[in-house]
Amino acid sequence: MTNPYRPGNTRTDPLAIVSLVSAFFLSLAAVITGHIALHRIKRTGDKGRGLAIAGVVIGYAGLVAGAITIVLVITSLSGIGDQIQDNERDPSSSSTEAPSTSAVDGAPSPSLAENRDWTGTITINGQDVGVTLDGAAAPQAVSSFLSLSDDGFFDGTSCHRLVTEGIYVLQCGDPTGTGTGGPGYSYGPIENAPKDDVYPAGTLAMARIGGDGESMGSQFFIVYADSTIPSDAAGGYTVLGTITSGLDVVTKIADDGTKSGASDGKPADPAVIDGVSLK
Repeated sequence: MTNPYRPGNTRTDPLAIVSLVSAFFLSLAAVITGHIALHRIKRTGDKGRGLAIAGVVIGYAGLVAGAITIVLVITSLSGIGDQIQDNERDPSSSSTEAPSTSAVDGAPSPSLAENRDWTGTITINGQDVGVTLDGAAAPQAVSSFLSLSDDGFFDGTSCHRLVTEGIYVLQCGDPTGTGTGGPGYSYGPIENAPKDDVYPAGTLAMARIGGDGESMGSQFFIVYADSTIPSDAAGGYTVLGTITSGLDVVTKIADDGTKSGASDGKPADPAVIDGVSLK
């Protein structure tokens, strides 16, 4: 049976609120009845003055403590509300989204692409996948990819996402293998995106945040079967190159499906990038 009391649960138990409010009003009642008792004792001469004073003191102490507690509870609930709102503002996953990375200085200069084609291989599970990068059509994306490859950034990383329905892509380039990692910088704008939103089999393109054309980092996707990926408010997706050989390496991974059996998830067949070589 699943434990309903999960860490991080932000729901406040109603009985806890009732308990706090009840304690506050009981303290108020103690103060009121204590003052009435003192007035009666003064008038009638009955015993119990000490008890009444004790009740009034305890009642006042309870009121002060209750007021402080209520303020702290309200402050705490306000903080939880802010946290929930922050979570709701996180971008939701879509067809080819990558996590947000802060745009900072550090993205390589587009001039590194040298306005020419670059050829080489992406080695996945020990098998070479031939690629050609178009440095003229996508200079910023190609420059970043070249720089990361030269630094060994992709070596040993796992392709963390496989989509087998609607669109057909294998998404890679996250050093954490979780879909949340990146190179520590982001860049834009979108380059060389198809006007008809059609990405043929063998397309190599950059993942990004939905609606944000400046959010590309290290995550990229390989299209292993013709896919129509709709543009969003920012446009399409940067196509930096094509697969020239070895696409069957990717289709084999796709044929094995995802670990969960869903159409979108981690590949059942681990897809590890051994290295990237370009010249």
